Amino acid sequence: METPHHCQMCLSHQKSTFSDLSNDAKDELSRLKTCVSFRKGQVIIHEGARPQGVYCIHRGKVKLYTMGTEGKEQIIRFITNGELIGYRSLLSDEAISASATALEDTFACYIPKSSFFKVIEENPKFSLKLLKMSCHELGEAGKMITSLAQKNVKERLAEILLILRATFGEDEEGYLDISLTREEIANMVGTATESVIRLISELKKEGYISSKGKRIAVSDRSALQQIANIFE
Repeated sequence: METPHHCQMCLSHQKSTFSDLSNDAKDELSRLKTCVSFRKGQVIIHEGARPQGVYCIHRGKVKLYTMGTEGKEQIIRFITNGELIGYRSLLSDEAISASATALEDTFACYIPKSSFFKVIEENPKFSLKLLKMSCHELGEAGKMITSLAQKNVKERLAEILLILRATFGEDEEGYLDISLTREEIANMVGTATESVIRLISELKKEGYISSKGKRIAVSDRSALQQIANIFE
């Protein structure tokens, strides 16, 4: 367990859902929360469990996913610094709809259910922010369902690579700042691992991406947008 961080001193403060709270509210939230850490590969929340609180990611990367009937993962999206895990299930009083696992050593602040609802009740602007965030996530989920239904595998792969770049950015060498296995990418695209390996090789030959081991770099963003049928 990490030493508790004060919300106003958090490095992810500006990205955090709690960034617009008053200083007094942040002081109270800092007293109510506890700071926890998770090793790479450790499950943070389990699909089907009853939520008892929410996690706000202080530093790290997390994948949200569901398990199919044959035990195959379907990655829904990723969570990074300043984002919340488990809040929609808590608000709807439903079982958690997706598991969350740390993709790297991750540090988070845990806010118990009673404390989280106290913050909501005392801060109307925060409540509105949660509502907007929830609606946005539902909209993005709808786009993903449409993509899976209407786009071919190459189009979906190009779109996923662009999403990963927009979410995590690039490291100092220009590679996506996240390390995923080809199987994990295939789970996001909704196809077999062999198909993703073949298509990554194809995109690489075409000069649209480059790769080194598990690392991938987007070399031609515009070309990937055209392949994915994404128009700005």
